[in-house]
Amino acid sequence: MNRIDRLFGILTLLQTKKYISGEKISEKFNISVRTVYRDIKALCEQGIPVSFEPNRGYFITQGFFLPPVSFTADEANALLLIEGIVNGFTDRSIQKHYGTALNKVKAVLPSAHKERLELLNNTIKSQLPDCFKNDFDYLSTLQEVLSIKKIIVIEYTNNKAEISKREVEPIGLVFYAMAWHLIAWCHKRNDYRDFKVARIIKIMTTEIPFTKTDHMQMSDYMKLVPVSY
Repeated sequence: MNRIDRLFGILTLLQTKKYISGEKISEKFNISVRTVYRDIKALCEQGIPVSFEPNRGYFITQGFFLPPVSFTADEANALLLIEGIVNGFTDRSIQKHYGTALNKVKAVLPSAHKERLELLNNTIKSQLPDCFKNDFDYLSTLQEVLSIKKIIVIEYTNNKAEISKREVEPIGLVFYAMAWHLIAWCHKRNDYRDFKVARIIKIMTTEIPFTKTDHMQMSDYMKLVPVSY
């Protein structure tokens, strides 16, 4: 990768993170931390307001807006291919958001690339079993509450068709055993519980912050998942 491409890559990476350390940037681009310092300086000299905060890392100053990102044909093709996976493995809420995002990508492509993308759209298909038809629209809401760390109340049906109302503190979403699962601290059980998202009847959001302050990391919880797929 030449330096111009690397600088653009670092700039793109900075746009996707609130903070990122020099070490993470060096690992991403396989360069030394010293080179990272030089590259950040070069970005600043071009008018990009990159700042640094100790113990957190580099960040782009809030309020600075960059021009729209342009996509190559190969990048757009990759996003189109992922659309089939999104439609098969997520729910209606994510499918809707992905569809609007992909349309924004298509809008900035040159006409020739749009024609190629349309051709690919008509030649790439997927066929999945009924178990992948996630007929619900909760994933987007669950992503939001995971990011703001607020308590939610769910109505849930267990494998015996018994309905209960649970007040929970969501800590993660996991796709395993061909289904999405919400991992959350359950106030009723005073323990972590695994809720299959397809069995959630209703989600009610609250403005109440988590009451438990020492939740386990999802990387640790993954060791408890009962299957390896």
